[in-house]
Amino acid sequence: MSSRQDTLFRYLAILQLIPRYPHQKATTTIQASLEEQGFRVELRSIQRDLDKISAHFPLICDQSVRPYRWSFDPDFKSSLPELDTASALTLVLAEQYLIDLLPQIAIDQLAGQFDKARKYLNGLNGNKLAHWSHYVKAVPNGKALKPAPIHRDVWPLVTDALLSNYAVDVDYVSRSKDEHKTFTLHPLGIVARHSSSYLLATVNDYEDVRQFALHRICTIAKSEQPYKSKPDFCVDRYIERGAFGYPIDDKTVSLKAFIKPEVAWLLSETPLSDKQILADENAEGWVWLEAEVPNDQQTQWWIQGFGASIDVVEPVSWRESIHQQARAILGLA
Repeated sequence: MSSRQDTLFRYLAILQLIPRYPHQKATTTIQASLEEQGFRVELRSIQRDLDKISAHFPLICDQSVRPYRWSFDPDFKSSLPELDTASALTLVLAEQYLIDLLPQIAIDQLAGQFDKARKYLNGLNGNKLAHWSHYVKAVPNGKALKPAPIHRDVWPLVTDALLSNYAVDVDYVSRSKDEHKTFTLHPLGIVARHSSSYLLATVNDYEDVRQFALHRICTIAKSEQPYKSKPDFCVDRYIERGAFGYPIDDKTVSLKAFIKPEVAWLLSETPLSDKQILADENAEGWVWLEAEVPNDQQTQWWIQGFGASIDVVEPVSWRESIHQQARAILGLA
């Protein structure tokens, strides 16, 4: 490969590494990432590359710290690579789906790409997708609550702390006592759950992992305390153990129930678990269901949402709890 071609590909690689402001990347971090891609180049050369690239692209250089930190202007609308129809439709659907799940500040990070997708579809002529909004919709399953608002400084700092491994000091509002508390958090993961997003972190000098609703963080700053890592922590395992399902214990239970055919049809397409059995409809118009599910309140609430369309047989404790809830509702009449 010629030197000129090598330089061109290096420029393209550098452009792909630079984040949009307020996120930044140090020149040394860019160098390390380039080396992982097979580019062997000195730090001085990368600095010269960035200076040349910034003459043609809206790059921001923070020279208040060493090494310098680089980012794209937040309003920059990239056109590389160009969208195609399938990608544009996917982005439009993603925006409609995510707008009621993610905090607005997270949606804003993708605003440029969403806007570009809409403009692409609006520019189509000669087919029905010129009026794409009449044909493309994302509808949530169940009642979608509006996302809890998050203070503007929280999302960028939390995400950067998670990816760059540093602790943050926060002023946090406790839901149970409605009082402000100050913590040093060591981020381990982020979970978006319905209309709220949560930071998974250890607190101060403790080792247990706790959940912090991002919308209850009032102030946040990079901490001077050293970051405490947990190399063995895995968000997937944390969730699988029922952390967000309001677990009763860490075991699974065998759910056995009679269900209406319309519920059986739903579960035949989207099963409750990997271990699920659906029998044929009986003479009374019921389908027998067996499934291994977590022993948590979340599953019980899901069952209760179907009302009389699900008749739980086992676990007996679940059956009694659901019947007690029904009697309490009748008592309000």
